[in-house]
Amino acid sequence: MRHALNKDVRTVLPPASRPRWHAAADEARPAARFRHFFAAAILTSVSFFAPTTIAGASDAVATAATPTKATGHHGLAMHGQPALAETFKHLPYVNPSAPKGGRISIGVQGAFDSLNPFIVKGVAVNNVRGYVYESLMARSADEPFSLYGLIAERVVVSDDRRVATFHLRRSARFSDGQPITADDVVFSQDLLKTVGRPYMRSHYGKINRAIAIDAHTVRFEFSDESDREIPLIVALMPILPKHAVDRTTFSETTLDPESLIGSGPYKIGRVDAGKLVVFTRDPNYWARDLPIRRGLFNFDEVRFEFYRDATSMFEAFKTGTLDFRYETQPIQWAEGYGFAAATDGRVKREAIDLRVPAGMRALVFNTRRPVFANIQVRRALNELFDFAWINQSLFNGLYSRSQSFFARSDLAAVSRPMTALEAELLGPHLAAVSDPLQKGTWRLSKSNGSGRDRAALRRALAMFREAGFEIQGKRLVNKETGAPLTFEFLARRKSEERMMLAFAARLKQIGIAVTIRQVDAQQYWARLRTFDFDMIQWRWPASLSPGNEQINRWSSRYADTEGSLNFAGVKNPAADAMIAAMLSARDRKTFEAAVRAFDRVLLSGTYVIPLFHAPQRWIAHWSHLKSPEKPLLFGLELDTWWSAAPRS
Repeated sequence: MRHALNKDVRTVLPPASRPRWHAAADEARPAARFRHFFAAAILTSVSFFAPTTIAGASDAVATAATPTKATGHHGLAMHGQPALAETFKHLPYVNPSAPKGGRISIGVQGAFDSLNPFIVKGVAVNNVRGYVYESLMARSADEPFSLYGLIAERVVVSDDRRVATFHLRRSARFSDGQPITADDVVFSQDLLKTVGRPYMRSHYGKINRAIAIDAHTVRFEFSDESDREIPLIVALMPILPKHAVDRTTFSETTLDPESLIGSGPYKIGRVDAGKLVVFTRDPNYWARDLPIRRGLFNFDEVRFEFYRDATSMFEAFKTGTLDFRYETQPIQWAEGYGFAAATDGRVKREAIDLRVPAGMRALVFNTRRPVFANIQVRRALNELFDFAWINQSLFNGLYSRSQSFFARSDLAAVSRPMTALEAELLGPHLAAVSDPLQKGTWRLSKSNGSGRDRAALRRALAMFREAGFEIQGKRLVNKETGAPLTFEFLARRKSEERMMLAFAARLKQIGIAVTIRQVDAQQYWARLRTFDFDMIQWRWPASLSPGNEQINRWSSRYADTEGSLNFAGVKNPAADAMIAAMLSARDRKTFEAAVRAFDRVLLSGTYVIPLFHAPQRWIAHWSHLKSPEKPLLFGLELDTWWSAAPRS
């Protein structure tokens, strides 16, 4: 059957049910609730990669008749060499003897209307990307950004990272039994960089030529020598079957599981539109015995059940309809697990330590809108957000305030004076960083936690006056036009609405009226896609190796690209320059300096009101689910789990 793939990728799996690999790979899943994630930096070992000889073909795509001999390396890393030797038997954090069988049911709040996670249309089931479609290489969840051969057995990358050659495994197969060839790889990059999601068009647009050397060898030549991450990004590109994809229907949404042919460990077994997607393990999965896959994908069936509201989803978990849960509500975590199955041990709770940045959860200003175009207005609203009061009143005081876009890591700039190297990287853009952030003295304002901090009100009113606003009667108005300061908050769930109501009550004290509008999933994503909002709540996850994904989130050229994650509408040359510095860095010291300078630029621009992050990842699960004992750098990888008492 021919393919009719599509989607605006609003993922449907909880924050980490898939490994939060690389942010660039994860941009496909704008809803910031599912798996995989991110990278960027440098190769310090020149000898690790042999230079690639460029020969043949002047076309964009060419095929040589003579097969090449497989050379190169089993892995690829942004920093030096991968940790695992070529002879590794399995990933160090899996149980290679984990039993296969049974099923796992996971709840997702929301809905979907498509199965394809690759294009800007519809609300898709993003888990298709990891379970049905695979890449040339796969990540290790225990390293910041290292890849090991999957569809590609070996890789050769030139020292300048302008050329990457992948040697495909002859055993690699799609689920219909057809072999994966270099033509499929070339086809995939051409299709995705032409009609794929904005981040795909950006990443794969850096491919100058893709050349099928022979049936099992493909070479990529890159146009941007300053982007040292791009070979790894291409290695994570999903590979689609040329023989089963109809380019004329690729942009149309589909709910037909038979139209999705990939090479992954699962097929889609059942779809109940908007309510249920069932993935069934492929018994003929071609890579099941490879070291990079051993001990993974142990459930015969993975079910994602969709719920309109959080309450009904939690009730389904309590009754055993759902097996696993990421807990995102602090009060529920503290007080909601008094039901029988939790007290008698049938349901387990775990707080998992994380060793990766917390990312940024925030209230996002759409600076395209006049109401938020003035930075002093944005700063004043930051002053009025009483985190201490909201945290204690709504979240039992269990959250930590996010002071950085890379909080909980050494990449955060806060509390660090700017270094000479950062200033050198910023160069003519140094003025884009505020003086307190240059000195390392900047902090988000602290309130007295009363919800009525008068000192904060005075500071905010001074900023509003500077922006041209004053209180007239009971309203804060523009002195020149008399127009009141008011805006709409677009919510997608009750928890967002609840917190915004608390903030709106605070703003009402000085005459700012906030309209809170909660809409259904389809309308929400449609409005975000076209930047049709004043303010939203969003979370940008972060990795230890940020890179290309930052272009889609913060670069000037994506500020007006529908479907991008530059929700704030940032057009800041300093941010653009620091993203470029991250991607071109040739040593870890320069890379970290670029990331911290980037953090300072974003914080100085006051594009968001930073919210909070949990100090740990909270999960709950029924006791038949088991996991390996070794802790992970990324905290949790659900695909390493298994069932000790399989149920059908």
